[in-house]
Amino acid sequence: MSLQNLWAGWRSEYIVEATARERGAGSAHQVEACVFCRLADSGAPSEENLVVWRGDGVFVVMNAYPYASGHVLVLPERHVSGLGELTDAESAALWSATRGAVAAIEAAYDPDGLNMGANLGRAAGAGLPAHVHLHVLPRWSGDTNFMTSVAGIRVMPETLQQAWRKVSGAWPA
Repeated sequence: MSLQNLWAGWRSEYIVEATARERGAGSAHQVEACVFCRLADSGAPSEENLVVWRGDGVFVVMNAYPYASGHVLVLPERHVSGLGELTDAESAALWSATRGAVAAIEAAYDPDGLNMGANLGRAAGAGLPAHVHLHVLPRWSGDTNFMTSVAGIRVMPETLQQAWRKVSGAWPA
């Protein structure tokens, strides 16, 4: 099947306007209102705050809106919106924490694969674009089903607290 192009010249005006709105006043995310900054300050890892692990300047937390059980976010504690704003030490710590998250998810869930990624900027799909974060989640062969595509619903077989116990219990020493 070949890729087909659909011409929608009217879209360019919409894209320019939406981009200007997003970059304009009111689109900035304030540190004081940042849920990730509140989580960074929420104390030791626990079932209550869903923080799985803390390292030097980084932490891992269960995603409150997971695509699959075991879906975690890996974040710097410092409020930065892009990878280029990280110091070399923060970048190294972020990658090390991501490797730890992969190991923990593999041990806890025995998945057939993993998705890892970052949505940098709202246009790329970031719900909270002002605080950079990486997603790590387990995947299994055949784990997609009609519920997501037909009903727009994801069926989660365990609570966030159960997933927290699995991932935190499997975190590498």
